[in-house]
Amino acid sequence: MKACGGAYTPEQRRKHFITGPQWAGAYDGSALFHAPTRKPVSFEKVIEFYGKLGIRTWATHDTDVIPAKALGTDRQVEILDKIKAALKKADVTCSMVTTETFHHAVFATSPASESPEIREYASWRLVNTVKMGHELGANYAVYWPGSLGYYVQGAVEETETLKWYAEGLNAACEADIKEAKKRKRNTLKHCLEAKPFEPQAEILLPTSDAMLGFIDSGLLKYPEMVGLNPEYLHELMWGTSVRAALARALLKGKLFHFDINDGYRLKHDVDIAVGLVNPLDWLNVLVLLRSHGYEGPFNLDYKPPRTTSNFGVFEVSFPTAVDRFISLWEMAGEVLSDPIINEATAALKGGGGVKKSIDPEEIFKANKELHTLHELIAHRLFQILCGFHTGRSYSIG
Repeated sequence: MKACGGAYTPEQRRKHFITGPQWAGAYDGSALFHAPTRKPVSFEKVIEFYGKLGIRTWATHDTDVIPAKALGTDRQVEILDKIKAALKKADVTCSMVTTETFHHAVFATSPASESPEIREYASWRLVNTVKMGHELGANYAVYWPGSLGYYVQGAVEETETLKWYAEGLNAACEADIKEAKKRKRNTLKHCLEAKPFEPQAEILLPTSDAMLGFIDSGLLKYPEMVGLNPEYLHELMWGTSVRAALARALLKGKLFHFDINDGYRLKHDVDIAVGLVNPLDWLNVLVLLRSHGYEGPFNLDYKPPRTTSNFGVFEVSFPTAVDRFISLWEMAGEVLSDPIINEATAALKGGGGVKKSIDPEEIFKANKELHTLHELIAHRLFQILCGFHTGRSYSIG
């Protein structure tokens, strides 16, 4: 177990913008059909462990650390003071805050409910979280509208619901502008997180592309403040290419934040740790992000398995998750500098040398041998992933 706990030092891990969420470290193994398998863990303990591991930033939902009834009260102030003390002691900072608008029974019809008092409460929660973020020194606010949808057809009028949801985000951005000015800080980056399936039967903003359309819909007063927090598995779940979804966000300049985990296509949200299911796909994702200079957070939005003990969560699960990510990140750097891949890519971009031809057969014949390089590049990526490019090989006895 000690050997599997990770190969990088805390100092090496701190060089990367890896965020440890409160909910991941405190996850007790419970689920819809499963009882807890671990004892509860306080935010003080989670932050302490992250600091020791070398995870330099922490993130939280509002109600991960503050009971719903204590939000906006003196008790909230007391808890935030304790969080700040724990962060300082562990040499960890808060990078992101998010509002829980899906678990509490009040959000059964979503934060954009037909009920005006529910919408008013939801907006207040968003504003309160923005103020929490500034108090804790965060730079990002994430919104997961998982309950924005319906169970049965005809129950909601979708255009109205989307307008009501925009009103809540507008309130959050307006509060952010005022709070940032008062504290002489930059405004937060507001990040929308899409998910195609559950908890509602039909989700109104199920994909990152849907989120991009929503941002450009004209409903938001401050669209420049709002971008995306794609989650790897959320994009994979509906069958898309995660890398292609990220590319579209990059082209729009809207990739603000990235939740990292792993899982399976067309399945439920298992939130497995990064690289345990799709390591080659993950390598390709990180090649894309490195090539575009992405410098935002990589948020460890995964669930340590129910089979893992409390001890194992922090001594095995988190160290190995972080170190797999770093290893894949370093491999992505190798890919970008690899002479074979670069030569093959340059040859493909150079084309077959036909000048100003409109004869498709001539163009095809000039390029057909070059196109075999697509498979060569894919094989080279596999070699780098498995270490074959450094001389590792297997022999058949």
